[in-house]
Amino acid sequence: MTTIRHSVLTHVGLVRKINEDSVLALPDRKLWIVADGMGGHAAGDFASQTVIEAAATLPAGLAPRDKLSALRAAMARAHDAIRDEAHRLGVPVIGAAVVALLLTDGHFVGLWAGDCRLYRLRDGAIELLTTDHSVVAQLVLAGQMSWDEAELHPQSNAITRAVGVGEALELDKVQGDTRPGDRYILCSDGLTKYAGFETLRRTADGAPLETVAEALLQVALRGGGADNISIIVVDVA
Repeated sequence: MTTIRHSVLTHVGLVRKINEDSVLALPDRKLWIVADGMGGHAAGDFASQTVIEAAATLPAGLAPRDKLSALRAAMARAHDAIRDEAHRLGVPVIGAAVVALLLTDGHFVGLWAGDCRLYRLRDGAIELLTTDHSVVAQLVLAGQMSWDEAELHPQSNAITRAVGVGEALELDKVQGDTRPGDRYILCSDGLTKYAGFETLRRTADGAPLETVAEALLQVALRGGGADNISIIVVDVA
């Protein structure tokens, strides 16, 4: 029988006055989400919370395929609600980058839009399972720089996809097997600005679940904490 445990935190950081990140942990439905709002003032906060509130309505007991469809539908409802709010406020863009992790027995599915990320630690190695929807990601995919170098690029915050942005919502999906000992990390870019692959691996590999999210948070705060920081760690045993 697979055992799943998690830890979760979100922090405003050292510069921002409002935390525009929102997080969701529903272990009974094997669902975890990080949403990073954008739009300034309370608008980004509204966007990320709208995503989380929509996803939180997923009923328990759904079959895996039905659960994935229901999550996509919830994200689409959030997309429409955020677009409506932007129209009401008369602002050009409100949105939220999002990454979601769904687990079933022996398998995982990740859904995402924007630059929130999903990593997996397995057998001492770390792997980025998502690909940022961002301007600099295109440079990485073209072989012009590494993901770590991309975080230092002047356009590192320029994302090309988000919930609430554009006519139709576009979510990418990644899926695969899970094994006992796997550790998944979902996070906003408030962490990855300061934690490259080796720092993430060194900090998270083998660390107790009870302390690993806080340890990762401290990496971001020591680095400057210029953005909101959200981290969810999910362990499969």
